[in-house]
Amino acid sequence: MVWTDITRPQYRRKGLRYSSDTTDEEWRLISTHLPPPRRLGRPRTTDLRAVVNALFYIASSGCQWRLLPDSYPPYTTVQRFFYAWRDDGIWQQINHELVILSREASGREASPSAAVIDSQSVKTTEAGGPRGFDAGKRVKGRKRHIVTDTAGHLLGLDIHPADIQDRDGATAVLASILGLYPWLRHLFADGAYAGDKLATALARLGRWTIEIVKRSDTAQGFVLLPRRWVVERTFAWLGRCRRLAKDFEASLASAEAWVWIAHVRLLSKRLARLRLPL
Repeated sequence: MVWTDITRPQYRRKGLRYSSDTTDEEWRLISTHLPPPRRLGRPRTTDLRAVVNALFYIASSGCQWRLLPDSYPPYTTVQRFFYAWRDDGIWQQINHELVILSREASGREASPSAAVIDSQSVKTTEAGGPRGFDAGKRVKGRKRHIVTDTAGHLLGLDIHPADIQDRDGATAVLASILGLYPWLRHLFADGAYAGDKLATALARLGRWTIEIVKRSDTAQGFVLLPRRWVVERTFAWLGRCRRLAKDFEASLASAEAWVWIAHVRLLSKRLARLRLPL
C-alpha cells in the first residue's frame, strides 16, 4: 500500500490502548447488533465494548485465554460471552449485516448472485476434537470451507475434518446461506469441485450453475486465475489474525466463531472509514 496524506489518517490506530481495539465508529457498527441486557435477573455490569475488544485482541494476537491483559475484563467473563454469542450465532448475524452494508456502499445489490468457493486445510493441536488427514495437502487437521462474493466478502463458512473432499463439504456451506442470500445461484470454483456429484447435490437446493476455473496445463510460474484469486485473498485477510494460524479449538463451533470474529473485525474497520449512517 502506498501511504498518502489522505490514506494514512484513515488507517491510523493512535489513541487506542491496543491497535486491535475498536474505534468509536467501529463500535457503533457492532454494538447495534449485540443482544440487549435481560429484563430479569442481575443487572449487567460488564462493558460489552471491553468484551469485544478482548475478543479482537485474542483473535489478532493469538494469545491464550489466561494471557489476556488485565486491562480487559477477567478472561472467564470474556469466555462466558464468547460461548454465549457463539451458541446464539451473534457473530454470523453481525457479519451478515456488515456484508450487506459493505455491498450497498459499493453500489451492489444486498444479495449477490455469484460467489466463489474454496477450502483451506489447517493443522490442529493437542486440544482434540474432530480432525482428519488431507492427503492432497498432507495436512492433519481441519478444512475451513468458505464462500465469498466476487468482492471477497465472507458469505458462508463450514469447518469440518480435513479428510472430507471439497465436493462433499461444499453442499453444507452452501445450504447454510441460501436463506441469507436468496439470489445466489452461480459458483466459481477450482477443479476439486468438478463432476456430477456436486451438481447433483446442489440440484436439491435449487437451480445452480458451476463454473470451473482451471489453471492452464502450459502455464508456468504464478498465474492469476479469474475469480479464484478473490477467495484466496479472503483467506489471506483472515490469516492476519494469528488465532487462525492453526486451529487451536476443541470444538468446530468455536473454530468457526473465531473466523467470523476475524471477518467482523476486518469489515468493521473497513466500513468505519466510510462513516456510513445506520
